Amino acid sequence: MANITRYDPLSEMVSLRSAMDRLFEDSFVSPMSWRTISGGESVTPAIDVHETPDDLVVTAVLPGLKAEDVEITMTGQNLTLRGEFKADDDVERDQYLYRERRYGAFSRSLQLPVRVEGDQADATFTDGILTLRIPKAEEVKPRQIRINAGGNGQKVLGDEAS
Repeated sequence: MANITRYDPLSEMVSLRSAMDRLFEDSFVSPMSWRTISGGESVTPAIDVHETPDDLVVTAVLPGLKAEDVEITMTGQNLTLRGEFKADDDVERDQYLYRERRYGAFSRSLQLPVRVEGDQADATFTDGILTLRIPKAEEVKPRQIRINAGGNGQKVLGDEAS
């Protein structure tokens, strides 16, 4: 006896949505992910960027690295972080029961959303967390504009009648 299955176009959309959710999870949510770029694998560290009135603050999670193992470069509005997570040389590959930490070189570049003064940036590295404070350029900083209330009967300089 043959089974007849009714075609359900929504089932394909659900599987597409699951695939997109998985792609988003792998790309943006997980702190470290492996990428294959032209045949090689690299580690991508997680980065947070937030803004204060005067600075852009970039925070990168770099567990196990030392400050001297990280290279930071700025070219215009482009920020690049480079380094390498090194594997333990004492342990042979066939000795591992579990190996979940990722190793290898990384390079992470991003275009900053506002003009900054890269030559005045300040970087700190504490407990595997790199914090980079980059001052905003003067023209993009918010300014308070005072309102002169001259319409209330008071004399305003240069408003004298002769």
